[in-house]
Amino acid sequence: MSPGAAGPLLLGVRHHGPGSARAVRAALDRAQPRAVLIEGPPEGDALLALAAEPGMRPPVALLAHAADDPGRAAFWPLAGFSPEWVAIRWAQARDVPVRFIDLPAAHTLAAPEEEEGDAGGLPVDPLAVLAETAGYEDPERWWEDVVEHRAGGGAADPSAAFEALAEAMGALRETYGDGGRPRDLVREAHMRQRMRAARREFGDDYAVVCGAWHVPALRARTTVAADRALLAGLPRTKVETTWVPWTHRRLARAGGYGAGITSPGWYAHLFASRDRPVERWLTKVAGLLREEDRQVSPAHVIEAVRLAETLAAVRGRPVAGLGETLEAVRAVMCDGSDVPLALVEDRLVVGDVLGEVPDAAPAVPLQRDLTRRQRSLRLKAEARQRELELDLRKESDAAKSLLLHRLRMLGIDWGVPTASRGGTGTFRETWRLCWEPELSVRVAEAGIWGTTVPAAATAKAEADAAGATELGEVTALAERCLLAGLSEALPAVLRVLADLAALDTDVARLAKALPALARSLRYGDVRGTDSAALGTVAAGLAERICVALPPACAAGLDADGAAELRGHLDGVHGAVALLADADEGLRERWSAVLRTLAGRETVPGLIRGRSVRLLLDDGRLPAGETARLMGLALSPAASPADAAGWIEGFAGGGSGGGTLLVHDERLLGLIDAWLTAVPERAFIDVLPLLRRTFGAYEPGVKRSLGELVRRGPGARRRPAGPGTAPEGFAPDLDPARADAVTEVVRLLLTAA
Repeated sequence: MSPGAAGPLLLGVRHHGPGSARAVRAALDRAQPRAVLIEGPPEGDALLALAAEPGMRPPVALLAHAADDPGRAAFWPLAGFSPEWVAIRWAQARDVPVRFIDLPAAHTLAAPEEEEGDAGGLPVDPLAVLAETAGYEDPERWWEDVVEHRAGGGAADPSAAFEALAEAMGALRETYGDGGRPRDLVREAHMRQRMRAARREFGDDYAVVCGAWHVPALRARTTVAADRALLAGLPRTKVETTWVPWTHRRLARAGGYGAGITSPGWYAHLFASRDRPVERWLTKVAGLLREEDRQVSPAHVIEAVRLAETLAAVRGRPVAGLGETLEAVRAVMCDGSDVPLALVEDRLVVGDVLGEVPDAAPAVPLQRDLTRRQRSLRLKAEARQRELELDLRKESDAAKSLLLHRLRMLGIDWGVPTASRGGTGTFRETWRLCWEPELSVRVAEAGIWGTTVPAAATAKAEADAAGATELGEVTALAERCLLAGLSEALPAVLRVLADLAALDTDVARLAKALPALARSLRYGDVRGTDSAALGTVAAGLAERICVALPPACAAGLDADGAAELRGHLDGVHGAVALLADADEGLRERWSAVLRTLAGRETVPGLIRGRSVRLLLDDGRLPAGETARLMGLALSPAASPADAAGWIEGFAGGGSGGGTLLVHDERLLGLIDAWLTAVPERAFIDVLPLLRRTFGAYEPGVKRSLGELVRRGPGARRRPAGPGTAPEGFAPDLDPARADAVTEVVRLLLTAA
């Protein structure tokens, strides 16, 4: 049936090429073959009937994965404008048999993919070679001019383009052989074997739709014995296949066909537009920009069309392509700016179209349960990234939160928690959602843990707890269990947690674990989870930290060790504040620990300064005592490095230290006096510490401190004793003025 040669109709295409898709449909309409063979894994034959189901909407992908290891998987994506999809739908509409003929996925997934290009450098890009031969620098532009803008059903002989392309590929195969892809020889041997089987059933009255690169090899005269020799001894594994939704954005990457396109949204438009594609495209662009509040009128569209056509004529192109239309959009609709143009490229040139598959498609039970829960919660999977704000006091929002947290427990990161813009209360959560096709593989992998999302997440949590070797792992796991509402998994997790906590003597690891436990208790209260056992473990951990921390801080710490313990000090302080509601004595015991650290000379200055600051913020250290401790730390007897560390711990950026110095000129004066007395050589050594401390302040705080220092000690009024205060400040707190803000603070906290 091939023009000019006996044999079947070989239609060499570019995967995901709309021009090839139109030409394939026209060639099939003319030839009316009795069967259609398509490049793809034969395991997909049993699923081809689903392509005709009403619930199937491309882009979709045929997914094959190893039955014993779902992580070993491969995809064969198909868009509505893919030639293979057009051929499948053409055959189904006419009750013509359609089959896949590529190397089975059972062989492909049984062994790791061979490195391409080992024999002679990088693999050959056929389109790039042909484009360069034709004098084009851009292969995409060459393909548009030669195929996309010319191929179609209106040609007198729709097979002529395929013959020309096959001839060009034949010349490339003569020059480059397998093109640096040795596995292609094995694949092509299997395709020829399937073609021989089709010939016995249909004669030569069948069509083959495959990548144009393979056509010369499929036409080559080879013996059955030679092809069997290539296929002999291939490793094999059991595989499972199904259809999964795909996205336009994922079509921009290489997949199972080893082919990707850079502009799937543009190609989908070309395939769907039967006439005036440029005019229709620029109308879409105008609509998108108007949605973004840009002033774009019909006159802009008309002018952009004229400019795109003029550019195409000047460049000798048959019609305006994507390059010309984008240049016209930038010049006419975007005022020369690349910012709105980037939006057009993201939303329209690539796009976020997500396909759909029918419910009848094979799926692991976990996938079916997830789909049911998505529908009941009205939580639609979308390819475009979006934010979801949840109020955990609402039943539906709490259920959505539990689902997303349970999926994260299973390694299915459909949603990722992010900072909330609406408030920081514990009843609020913000998620960033984006469904990626690869998550279908993660769901299949997670199917080993259970048939429903709660059961699978519970089993996974218990397994993670059993395999944990560090206290920090289990405390983080306990927190995740509470967030996910996995009350059945908590006993197993808490048993492991109690065992590890009892055996661990490293105070740094204990201090690192406590904040996660405290957060878990707080979230347990918010979600109504019984976390009494967790509270017992947390209280015991806090007591051990109170006993072990002072000796650990005085045990000859270096700068890195002191910095690590300073971070743990902050974490434990915040955790104690959360735990103190259940044990008020814990707060007193922790304050005693901080006082010990603040006054012990063998403790590094960084930790002493931080301890003083935490006590001051809690109102457990008078201002006079704070000034006394600062004076001792900054005395001439102290080493400059230790004094600089004390300042960093006390007034480090991010802790409000700058604001404290602005409002307490006594402390600022002590630092100023110490700084001016530091010897030159020592100053160079401590400068990085000081820059790190003061450089993190807000610009307004820096200006205020600079102004206070600029006035000099003679202009600043330092307190001489009780009853005096810096200029502009009263000597004592005014209770009436302070009480005036309490109602506003209460409203703010309630709203959060």
